[in-house]
Amino acid sequence: MADISGTKTIVEASLNALLDDETFLPDLHSATREKAFSSLVSILSTPNHVHKSFLRVPLENGKVVRIPAFRVQHNNIMGPYKGGIRFHEAINEDEVVELSSLMTLKSALHDIPFGGGKGGVVINPRDYETKELHLISKKYVQYFSDILGPEKDIPAPDVGTSAREMDWMMGEYKSIRPGMKYRSSFTGKSVVNGGSLGRREATGKGVYFTFRYLMHDFLNAQHQWLKERDNIFVKTALDHEGRSLTLAIQGFGNVGSVVALEAYKSPHLNNKVVSVSDKNVTLYNSDGIDIPELLKFTTRNNNELPVSEKELKDVDIKADIMDRDDILTLNVDVLFLAALGHQVHKENMEGIKARVIVEGANAPLTTEADDFLSDQGVIIIPDILANAGGVIVSYLEWLQGRDTQFLSEEEVYERLHDKMQETLDVVLPQYFGDAFPLRKNCYIHAVMKLSTVLFRQGKLY
Repeated sequence: MADISGTKTIVEASLNALLDDETFLPDLHSATREKAFSSLVSILSTPNHVHKSFLRVPLENGKVVRIPAFRVQHNNIMGPYKGGIRFHEAINEDEVVELSSLMTLKSALHDIPFGGGKGGVVINPRDYETKELHLISKKYVQYFSDILGPEKDIPAPDVGTSAREMDWMMGEYKSIRPGMKYRSSFTGKSVVNGGSLGRREATGKGVYFTFRYLMHDFLNAQHQWLKERDNIFVKTALDHEGRSLTLAIQGFGNVGSVVALEAYKSPHLNNKVVSVSDKNVTLYNSDGIDIPELLKFTTRNNNELPVSEKELKDVDIKADIMDRDDILTLNVDVLFLAALGHQVHKENMEGIKARVIVEGANAPLTTEADDFLSDQGVIIIPDILANAGGVIVSYLEWLQGRDTQFLSEEEVYERLHDKMQETLDVVLPQYFGDAFPLRKNCYIHAVMKLSTVLFRQGKLY
């Protein structure tokens, strides 16, 4: 049985904040309003469907294995289900349910006409040959083909998957469903296979843009207004204004590496990346790390960071080698979390020194850590706000696949930034204007949108 307590808490807290707001669902009053709100909690805190199968996969060594696989469809009131497929040995049903609910909220927050979905296959991709991964990808589509499709449920890459897997899956979908608009059945594909320019970089670019917009564009435009706010987060924001910011980035994959490069070449903010990490190591240099040279190294070395003095010397990168988890407690201004979920928790939250945290990964802070750090005045830019670049550009790819007309990379990034700015211009004034953490403001906005559509479509009766 999937654990839905986290989503239920989010929805209940958001609706409680809206209960006395007469401008929200103004047609509902008294007992009718209370019943409708109870219905909303039930609807938004549970998935519509949880699909589970065991993929039968013959391996190259002659053995046959059965691999657990999931597809969770949380809510489609805003449009077709949308969400990545994760290949990871620790993925489980509860996590896929949680991630699918976050996709529902994320799409609603950014006004994207998709619902929330998520997939998972319980494997470590490094343990399988390319031919075996190809077969696993095909099997996933075969087992779930009845519920997938451009008008039903559109998967995308996630942890452990990439354009390669999406290409394979789209090819299998095309074979199983001839005549369907197969180009829009999966997003995150390679460009030559109908994918969108800029899709791989979209999440990282969106993460850095969200941070930059808050700490530069918004602060500069609203400086006087902010000085008049009585809000614990305003002091944190203004304390960082106009000075050099030190950045640490946990995770140096598709998201973290793009964030690092965006920060390195940013003409807007005076910032420097002093530390990066992956599953093996943390690298630290107080003067800043040469990100372009580091990217050249990871490109040649299976996307892994240097782990020895010799490797660093060979590519002329100056950095101290530290334990991989040391990055979390470095004395830096900003910590980007772009690895996996639940990285900051009860055992290490008191050691966090960064005053701004940006969630590039999904749910990298536990609820307890989030509450603790927010109470300390730490600005936390939540996943639902910061890492939506992937789903925004997936939407653009979906549209391009349906129309067979394609945007330039510049047009993609322009539309990505415009969409994220629209959302930021709604939630940031609320955040600095009241006592709610930014995450709660985002949740309230998303729940308000979903609730209004559910009511208008008659789903609360």
